[in-house]
Amino acid sequence: MNAINKPTALETSDAARAAGEPPAGTAAPVDAQSALPGRLLVALAAVMWSTSGLFAKATMFEVWAPEDRGILLAFWRAAFAGVLLLPAVRRPRWDVKLIPLCLAFTLMNVTYLSAMSLTTAANSIWLQSTAPWWVLLVGVLVLGEPFPRSERLPLVIGGLGLAIILGFEVQGQARAGVLCGLVSGFAYASVVLCLRALRALDTVWIVAVAHLVTAVLIFPYVAYLNVWPTPMQLPVLAGFGLIQMALPYVCFARGLRSITSQEATVIGLLEPILLPVWVYLAWNEVPAPWTIVGGGLILTGLVLRYGIPLLRRRGV
Repeated sequence: MNAINKPTALETSDAARAAGEPPAGTAAPVDAQSALPGRLLVALAAVMWSTSGLFAKATMFEVWAPEDRGILLAFWRAAFAGVLLLPAVRRPRWDVKLIPLCLAFTLMNVTYLSAMSLTTAANSIWLQSTAPWWVLLVGVLVLGEPFPRSERLPLVIGGLGLAIILGFEVQGQARAGVLCGLVSGFAYASVVLCLRALRALDTVWIVAVAHLVTAVLIFPYVAYLNVWPTPMQLPVLAGFGLIQMALPYVCFARGLRSITSQEATVIGLLEPILLPVWVYLAWNEVPAPWTIVGGGLILTGLVLRYGIPLLRRRGV
């Protein structure tokens, strides 16, 4: 998130991924012969995004204080991802609307990885996955967009899932982590809304800039903490930036050349499903029962919102 974890994708991501928006500067004409490679690339991106918990929950980072771990992880992941993405940039172009995007992206990364450090991976990813409904609510209440009837049932189901997670977690010791996860979902939605105004820009350029600006904005606090990676931690952090962020964005952008953004969003649901599984297998972290129920309802709402219309469009 994850994750521009969640950009989902900046659209990742860590964002239009979550809201079904096409990424900047891409088109997705669906062709029968080219659709399969596109689907596989998007699925591969989702699987790589889902590894955020494997890195963030690694025991080697437990020497960092939980309250600082999220921002330290966010800095190193963003720095490595931004540098590694730069060679793939083809059409760099400045736009003043990159400023709010980068600010929202920074907030999303810091709060998501802080949530990962302060609560369970399942809580973190499912709370961030509420971003599409934040986008919908902001669009309806602030931008005056219509509220389609088809959106109402998914919103209610997803909202119920969110309420179940919050209702139990705010009574426990993970309140700060849950709050960070909730804010990361809203920040994710803000990234999506910013992307709507940046569709003419190259996707990789946007993602690279967002990561590099995130690293620059976070660095002063990292320097203040004066906590630096050990020789053992540094290659893992580089892998965090490469495998979990940089490569998935490239795969996702290329996959969207042959499939629609809505289909990519449905495939991208692999991320929140797989992420808690990897963390359980690697670090034996078991989600609470209410997280499983709430996450299941959020997933159901997302499937209703994106999957059913996609099937109807195909005449299924």
